[in-house]
Amino acid sequence: MIAITGGGTGGHLVIARAIKEELNKRGIKPIYIGSTAGQDKAWFENDSGFEQTYFLESQGVVNKKGLRKIQVLCSIMRSAFTCKSIFKKHHIKYVFSVGGYSAAPASFGALLCGIPLYIHEQNAIQGKLNSLLRPFSKAFFSSYDKQATLTSYPVSEAFFQVSRERNTLKTIIFLGGSQGASFINALAQKLAPILHKEGIAIIHQTGKKEFEAMKAFYDQEKIPADVFDFSNAIPAKLAVADFAISRSGASTLWELCAATVPALFIPFPHAAANHQYFNAKALADQKLALILSQNSEIDPILLLEQIKQVDLLYVSQHLSDMIQKDGAREIVDVILQNPKKEKPC
Repeated sequence: MIAITGGGTGGHLVIARAIKEELNKRGIKPIYIGSTAGQDKAWFENDSGFEQTYFLESQGVVNKKGLRKIQVLCSIMRSAFTCKSIFKKHHIKYVFSVGGYSAAPASFGALLCGIPLYIHEQNAIQGKLNSLLRPFSKAFFSSYDKQATLTSYPVSEAFFQVSRERNTLKTIIFLGGSQGASFINALAQKLAPILHKEGIAIIHQTGKKEFEAMKAFYDQEKIPADVFDFSNAIPAKLAVADFAISRSGASTLWELCAATVPALFIPFPHAAANHQYFNAKALADQKLALILSQNSEIDPILLLEQIKQVDLLYVSQHLSDMIQKDGAREIVDVILQNPKKEKPC
């Protein structure tokens, strides 16, 4: 039996889901151990692909100070011993971590039990917990680090299926993620009238908080647009998009690569260690993406002209070189070919 742990945000959880789906294809139902905070419960509480799900009261340590940091660390260790009991109950032989504070209890629990720990790092800048636990892991997978066991970001086959060459700018998609991005929504308001005038169609993921306001904006401006707060049909929407204006969280960035959609990335400036910037930079360095600082003064006319200068054909042809199919299959192969020899805790 395998335990999958970690989460907090979609970038972590999409990896957990991909590994779960690959295990399900092989007739294996893992368990999931996450946190009561973050998005963990919303994603997996009712997911029948898991034999059982557990949500512990774990918190991040990074931004805590003094006594509060000590309290959080003590809470993590208490939860680690809870995980020991969970592992024994389900006869866990492997623990797969996607990082984030949700992963701390089960990861430390794995070390306490002598259970092999496998870690996946999604971002260009390694997370604090993953950096701490990497030396103790059986294998370390990364989206960027060439020294890792495998360099792979598991992406759903649905994104690869909609990949195509782009030649002309007919449709732009704005992606702020399921939580939305106020800056991207505000930028869309500046660009939308110009795009509409030039006959460029708009798809816009607004996030829940600003959905009504953004829908009212498009209605008021009489601009036809596909406006939504959240959708499970993102691959279908990317299929018709020729360009994306997006945050550069790991899941969104790699899904755009798989779907071969050229993009202007606007990194969230408050992301831990500024990792969104470095995620996007890896593509920009290959001339496969544009990056715009959220602090920039933006002239929408000049920005659109910059976007028009992108060689859509070249970029869409080469984005697929940045990501490989079957990432989840390769990771699961590595895990299952290393049978646990230690006695269960």
